[in-house]
Amino acid sequence: MNPKTMSRARSWSEVVEDLYRFQQAGYRDETEYRLVRNVAEVDRWPDTGYVKKLQRRDNTFYYYNRQRECEDKEVHKVKVYAY
Repeated sequence: MNPKTMSRARSWSEVVEDLYRFQQAGYRDETEYRLVRNVAEVDRWPDTGYVKKLQRRDNTFYYYNRQRECEDKEVHKVKVYAY
Protein backbone atom coordinates (compact mmCIF):
# COMPACT_ATOMS: atom_id res chain seq x y z
CA MET A 1 0.00 0.00 0.00
CA ASN A 2 1.64 3.22 -1.17
CA PRO A 3 1.10 6.56 0.54
CA LYS A 4 -0.74 9.33 -1.31
CA THR A 5 1.04 12.27 0.28
CA MET A 6 3.97 13.00 2.55
CA SER A 7 4.59 15.98 4.81
CA ARG A 8 7.14 16.80 7.48
CA ALA A 9 6.34 16.90 11.17
CA ARG A 10 6.26 20.41 12.64
CA SER A 11 5.95 19.62 16.33
CA TRP A 12 6.52 16.63 18.57
CA SER A 13 3.65 14.27 19.41
CA GLU A 14 3.35 10.60 20.31
CA VAL A 15 2.56 9.82 16.65
CA VAL A 16 5.74 11.63 15.55
CA GLU A 17 7.71 9.70 18.18
CA ASP A 18 6.47 6.38 16.76
CA LEU A 19 7.22 7.45 13.18
CA TYR A 20 10.70 8.59 14.22
CA ARG A 21 11.49 5.16 15.64
CA PHE A 22 10.19 3.29 12.59
CA GLN A 23 12.05 5.58 10.20
CA GLN A 24 15.28 5.15 12.15
CA ALA A 25 14.96 1.41 11.57
CA GLY A 26 14.40 1.92 7.82
CA TYR A 27 10.61 1.76 7.49
CA ARG A 28 8.01 4.39 6.60
CA ASP A 29 5.68 3.55 9.46
CA GLU A 30 4.11 0.70 11.42
CA THR A 31 2.08 -0.46 8.39
CA GLU A 32 5.18 -1.03 6.28
CA TYR A 33 7.02 -2.66 9.20
CA ARG A 34 4.20 -5.17 9.71
CA LEU A 35 4.10 -6.01 5.98
CA VAL A 36 7.85 -6.44 5.57
CA ARG A 37 8.46 -8.28 8.86
CA ASN A 38 5.16 -10.20 8.75
CA VAL A 39 4.41 -9.56 12.43
CA ALA A 40 1.03 -8.99 14.05
CA GLU A 41 2.20 -6.87 16.97
CA VAL A 42 5.06 -4.42 17.49
CA ASP A 43 6.98 -4.74 20.76
CA ARG A 44 6.00 -1.71 22.89
CA TRP A 45 6.70 -0.40 26.39
CA PRO A 46 3.66 -1.21 28.57
CA ASP A 47 3.70 2.07 30.53
CA THR A 48 4.28 4.63 27.73
CA GLY A 49 3.14 2.68 24.66
CA TYR A 50 6.22 3.73 22.68
CA VAL A 51 7.97 1.24 20.41
CA LYS A 52 10.44 -0.85 22.43
CA LYS A 53 12.30 -2.92 19.81
CA LEU A 54 12.39 -3.01 15.99
CA GLN A 55 14.17 -5.34 13.62
CA ARG A 56 15.98 -3.49 10.85
CA ARG A 57 16.08 -4.66 7.24
CA ASP A 58 19.56 -6.14 7.78
CA ASN A 59 18.15 -8.29 10.64
CA THR A 60 19.86 -6.35 13.43
CA PHE A 61 17.76 -4.79 16.18
CA TYR A 62 17.13 -1.29 17.45
CA TYR A 63 16.26 -1.02 21.13
CA TYR A 64 14.54 2.13 22.36
CA ASN A 65 14.12 3.77 25.76
CA ARG A 66 10.75 4.15 27.42
CA GLN A 67 11.05 7.96 27.34
CA ARG A 68 10.94 10.29 24.37
CA GLU A 69 13.87 9.87 21.97
CA CYS A 70 12.93 12.26 19.16
CA GLU A 71 14.49 15.55 20.21
CA ASP A 72 13.06 18.87 19.05
CA LYS A 73 15.95 19.35 16.61
CA GLU A 74 15.06 16.00 14.94
CA VAL A 75 11.30 16.57 14.58
CA HIS A 76 11.54 18.27 11.17
CA LYS A 77 13.23 15.15 9.73
CA VAL A 78 10.23 12.89 10.45
CA LYS A 79 8.07 12.13 7.43
CA VAL A 80 4.33 11.83 8.00
CA TYR A 81 2.58 9.76 5.33
CA ALA A 82 -1.13 9.84 4.45
CA TYR A 83 -2.80 6.88 2.75
